[in-house]
Amino acid sequence: MLMKVAVLFSGGKDSTLAAKYCIDRGWDVTLVSVKPPSVEAYIWHYPTVELTKLSAQALGLPHIYVECPSIGPEEEASVLEGVFAANGFDAVVLGGVGLQETQIREVKETAKKYGMQTIVPYAHLSSEELLKLEIESGLDIMLTEVAAGGLTRDLLGRRIDEGMLGTLQSLSSKHGFDALGEGGAYNTFVCDAPFFSAKVAITDSEIRWDEKTRSGYVVAQAKLVKKVHNVLV
Repeated sequence: MLMKVAVLFSGGKDSTLAAKYCIDRGWDVTLVSVKPPSVEAYIWHYPTVELTKLSAQALGLPHIYVECPSIGPEEEASVLEGVFAANGFDAVVLGGVGLQETQIREVKETAKKYGMQTIVPYAHLSSEELLKLEIESGLDIMLTEVAAGGLTRDLLGRRIDEGMLGTLQSLSSKHGFDALGEGGAYNTFVCDAPFFSAKVAITDSEIRWDEKTRSGYVVAQAKLVKKVHNVLV
């Protein structure tokens, strides 16, 4: 039986690898992206979610983009009801290793109303293992938000690569945040991957930083740059 799945897709590293997991299994995949009203959201990422429209084109997948008007776990999850009701999905797929309990609980409760499974494909891995897998999978990962002790303004816009992996692991150990960023410590956006047909190239960006909370995020504009045999043109 062909699985018809909705991948909750922020454009970040975890949801991008979750999308690849589904693609590799030949499932019928639709990306579902939700833009909340602010960084205070409980379930959804705020920065750069609008760029998922480009990511979906690069992945060659159908995409549903929804704006969420309210903040609060139940209110944020409720925006999925119309999407689930209209599309007859068999399952909803989430990225990460399953530490974002509030998100998983609310999404699972919403999915159950429509007879859908909730799948977290990398729940068997540790945060460190999944982050390493994402880097080894060739994801071009940009840090778009930081909101934890030890994560500073100068990290915004930086790439998470093998060199940055050790830095994040060291900072997470010292300051107590999850190395993968689960729980809102940091968020990301994937600009390119071996399985993208085009690169999402950042054309302009600015950093919005709150000195009081020592947190901030990137606002960016982007365009697609086509690739031929994995060479940018």
